[in-house]
Amino acid sequence: MDQMVLNIIHRPEMVPEYAEKITGHGQKEDIGRRALLTESLDIFKLQQECAHKNGLKTTIQMTYASLFNEEAVALAKAHHEEYGDEIGLTLLGLPCEEFRKKYKTKDFCIWMFSLEDKKAIVRDVFEKFYRCFGFYPESTGSYYMDAELTNYIKETYPSVKCAVATCWEEGPKAYHTCNNSWYTFMDGGPWAPWIPSKQNTHAPAADDSEDSGIVAIPHLSRDLIACYDGNGSNFGTHPQNVLRGMIYQDGEYPYLYNLIDQFAYQAKFNKGYAYNMMFVGPGWMNKMGRWEAPFELLKKSYEDGCAYYGQMKKEGKLVDMTMSEFADYYREKKTYTEPECALWRDILYGSKKQVFWYCDPYMRACVNMDQGGAIVDLRPYAAKLSRPVGIGTSHIQDASYPFLIQEKYRAGYFTHYAGEGTVRSAKLCYGGEEVDLCLCRTKAVFSREGKERRLTLEPVEIEFADLTMKLQTVVAFPEGESRIRITRTVLEMSRPEAEVEIREYMVGCYGTTEYTEDMSSLTLSLEKDGDSQELAYEYKCRELSLPGADRVACVVPPIETKVSMTCEGRDKEGYVREGYAFSPMFTLGYTGRLKEKEAFTTWLKLEKAD
Repeated sequence: MDQMVLNIIHRPEMVPEYAEKITGHGQKEDIGRRALLTESLDIFKLQQECAHKNGLKTTIQMTYASLFNEEAVALAKAHHEEYGDEIGLTLLGLPCEEFRKKYKTKDFCIWMFSLEDKKAIVRDVFEKFYRCFGFYPESTGSYYMDAELTNYIKETYPSVKCAVATCWEEGPKAYHTCNNSWYTFMDGGPWAPWIPSKQNTHAPAADDSEDSGIVAIPHLSRDLIACYDGNGSNFGTHPQNVLRGMIYQDGEYPYLYNLIDQFAYQAKFNKGYAYNMMFVGPGWMNKMGRWEAPFELLKKSYEDGCAYYGQMKKEGKLVDMTMSEFADYYREKKTYTEPECALWRDILYGSKKQVFWYCDPYMRACVNMDQGGAIVDLRPYAAKLSRPVGIGTSHIQDASYPFLIQEKYRAGYFTHYAGEGTVRSAKLCYGGEEVDLCLCRTKAVFSREGKERRLTLEPVEIEFADLTMKLQTVVAFPEGESRIRITRTVLEMSRPEAEVEIREYMVGCYGTTEYTEDMSSLTLSLEKDGDSQELAYEYKCRELSLPGADRVACVVPPIETKVSMTCEGRDKEGYVREGYAFSPMFTLGYTGRLKEKEAFTTWLKLEKAD
C-alpha cells in the first residue's frame, strides 16, 4: 500500500517573526518583552497539543532564544519522554537579547553571515544545547543551509543526520510579494527530501564521495504549480499558509486537504513513497490574528490540519516520524541516483494544467503539459556548482541554484514580439506555415521502464492549410545518465505521402533572477566526425549549421556547465545560434524530416564543463 511519511516540526520561537511589533502595540522594540515570551510559549504548547491529541509525534527544534527559557527546555524534555518527540536544534530563532548583545547585529539568517560568524554561532548554539540537554542534537535546520555551513556542522557535530535545508522556490517571486523586502533568494532546489552534496546544498549527491552526511528536507511542502507560478508563501501544507493566501471560505479550507492528498498521490511515481512536512513557529498563531484571520480561525485551521493527518494515520495511509527517524528511513529507502518525481495537477484554480517535476543528482527539470510537454525549468546539478553565500562572498543574499531554462524569469514561449524566451520545445513546419508545440496543450501518463522514468503525452493534432497530422511526444529520463530523451512520432497524416520539417530546439541562458547576465564568455559549437566548429558569443545574432552533426553544444563558464544535444532522425542538421543584446539567449537545435509513422529523437545532456 502506498504510504506518506509526515514530519511535524515545532519550534518554541520565543521571538517569532513579526510578532514583537504586533504584541508591542506600537511601543519601542523590546524583544525581551514578557508578554511576547509568554504568548509564544503558550502557542507552542497549543501546537504540541494539536499534534499529540491526534496521535502524532513531533520534532521539537529548539531555538537559541528558547535555550535560555527554563520552561521551554523542561517542556521539550517532558514531551520527549511522554510522546517520543525528538529534541532537535534550529538555526532559526537566533534573535534574542543574548544574541544581539554578543553579535551586535539584527541579522537572523544563518546563511547570510560570514563563514567565521557562521562557525562561531554554530558553536554557541550547539554548546548551549548540550548544556541544557546533556547531548548534541540529531537534527537541525534553517530556511536555507549553504554547503559550507552544512559541512562544518557535520564535521564538528557528527550526531546531526537530518536538516531543514531549503525553502522551495523562495526567490524573486516571494521577494516581489513582500514589497521587495524579503531578501531570501533560494530558487532551484528540490521540493522533496534529498541527500545534499558537499559542493552545493541544492544539488543532490551522486555518490558516497559527494555525500554531505545529512538527509535534507524542505522547509514546508509546497503546491508544485501554484508555488512555481506565484508566491509560494501562500501555497503550502502549513494551514496558516492557506489562510495567508485567502484560500478559504466560511472558515473551511478544502484546498488544504486537496494539497495533502496531492502529496500522498506522489507515492505512485516514487515506488510507493511520498513525503509531507509542516515546520511551524508560534508566530503563525498570534493572539492578535494574522492576514485578516482572527486567532480563532488560525487555531481551528491548525487543529483541523492535524486531525486530517491523524485520520490518515489511523487509516494506514500515513506514518509519522521524527526528523532523525526519517533520515534513517530515507537512507534505507533511496539510492543516490534514484530520482524524485512528481506529476502534479492544478488543484487551486480549476484549470486542467499538469506539470511533471524531475530531480536527481544531475538536474532538476519541469515539463509543462500546457505547453505541449516543453521543458520550462532546467537546473544543471551536474556542474555541482560551488556557490558560497553570505557576507564576504559574491552572493550575500542569493543562494539560488542557477538555471539554464526558467520560464518565469526569462519569458518562456509566450514572450515579447521581439526576442525569445528560455524553453525546450519543437516546431513543425509545412507549406510555409509553422506550429510550435508550446501552443498544443496535452496531458501525460507516467511509467517506469526499468531504471527509466517516462512521460507519454497524449497525441496532439496539428492543422496546416492542407494537412492535418497527429503527433505524439515521449519524454524519458534514464536514471544516472544526466540526459533527457525526447521522441516525436507522427501517428497519422491526412495525406500519408506528405513530409513535414521538424525543428527541435532549446533556447537557454543562465542566471538566478529576471536580470540578464554577461553572456560573452559562452562558446557554441557543432561537432561531426571528430571535427568541431565554434562560435564565441558576441551578441551578433549569428548562426552556424552542419548537416549530419553529431552534437551541438554550449559551454557556460560562469556556472561551469556544458549543455549539448544529439539526434537520431532522417535528414538531421544541427544548428547553434547566438542572441543579441535585446534577446541575450543562445539556441541549440536540430532540424529533420518526418513522414507518417516516422520518429525523430533528440537527447539533451548536462555535464560539468572542464
